[in-house]
Amino acid sequence: MIDKSCLYIGSVIHKRFKPKEHFFKYKVFSLYLNLDEIDEVQKKIPFFSYNKFNLISFYDKDHGERDGSSLKLWVKKKLNEVGIANEIKSVNLLCYPRIFGYVFNPLSIFFVFDKYSSLIAIMYEVKNTFGEQHTYIFKTKDNNLIKNHCDKKFHVSPFMDLNSTYNFKILKPGNKLSVIIDQRDSDGKLLFASQDGEKIELNTKNLLISYLKHPLMTFKVISAIHFEALRLWVKRIKFIKKVIKIKNNVSFEK
Repeated sequence: MIDKSCLYIGSVIHKRFKPKEHFFKYKVFSLYLNLDEIDEVQKKIPFFSYNKFNLISFYDKDHGERDGSSLKLWVKKKLNEVGIANEIKSVNLLCYPRIFGYVFNPLSIFFVFDKYSSLIAIMYEVKNTFGEQHTYIFKTKDNNLIKNHCDKKFHVSPFMDLNSTYNFKILKPGNKLSVIIDQRDSDGKLLFASQDGEKIELNTKNLLISYLKHPLMTFKVISAIHFEALRLWVKRIKFIKKVIKIKNNVSFEK
C-alpha cells in the first residue's frame, strides 16, 4: 500500500509587479513522493516507472547531484554539514513527474522528517532553463506554517536580476498544499509566485485521471516559460545577461 506518498492537484500563479505588471496561471499536478516508497509506487502503478521510461516516471538524476545517485543519501550528506543528518528518518519530495520522458521542475522541495515525523529541514531546489540548479537549505521547526527568508543567489529569469530576497511561506503538506514565494527588492514587491493543491491518493486511477486532465503537462510548463518570456520581451522589459555560471550549488540559510 502506498501510504507515505500522494498527489496534489492544483494551480501555479505568477504575478510580477514591476517594472510592468505581468500575470499568468496554469493548472498542474505534482507528486509528493516518499523517497523510500518509490519502488512500491512502481510496483503498484503499471504506467509509472522509477529511473526508466514510461508514460509517467521519476528519475533520481533530475534532482540532487543530478548523476542518478541516491537522493536520500544526498540529503543526508548535505544536512550532515549542519549537524542533523543523524536525525533524518524520511524524506518526501514535491515535484513534477516526467511525462513521456520529459520534465522541467522550476522548483522542487525536499521535506525532511525525523523519527517522530517532525519536520526538521526544507530544501528548495531551484532550476533555470540553462541547465543549472541551486538548492536553498533551511533547518526548520515542526510548525504547520513554515516561513523562510534568504537573499536570491541564483539567476532564474533573464528579466530579473539577483538583487532581491525570497520570502517563502509554506503549509506543512497535509490535505492541502500551499507554497508561496514573495520576492522583493529594495523598492518593494517584485514577484508573487504560488502553488496550491488538494491532496488525493496516489494510485493507478488517480494518476491516470491526473494525466488525462493535464496531458503533456511538463511540455506545457517549459513552453509556458518561453511564451511568458516572449510576452515580457514584447512589453520591453529589460533583458539581464547572466554573468555567473552555477552548474549545481547549495547554500545553507538561517
